[in-house]
Amino acid sequence: MSEKNFESKLKELVKEISAFPPNQRGKIEDLAKKTGVYQEKLQKSVDILQESLDYLRVSIKYLLFDLEATKRENSYLKKIIDEKSK
Repeated sequence: MSEKNFESKLKELVKEISAFPPNQRGKIEDLAKKTGVYQEKLQKSVDILQESLDYLRVSIKYLLFDLEATKRENSYLKKIIDEKSK
């Protein structure tokens, strides 16, 4: 369920709760509000996790690039050493 869809469903639920008798409404309204707060926290956690994964992907790409460059440099230097030793 998308965040916008969740929010619209939660608002719809709160509207329906407002039709309940006042003695039954309080507990259910509290639960609905807590659900909204938990959903926001969960979304923030997911966003932070996504940013971390993006950073990790970029870091891995950089490390792979660096590794390939190092391999090319080593190959080139070995070639120079072999040519000098002959």
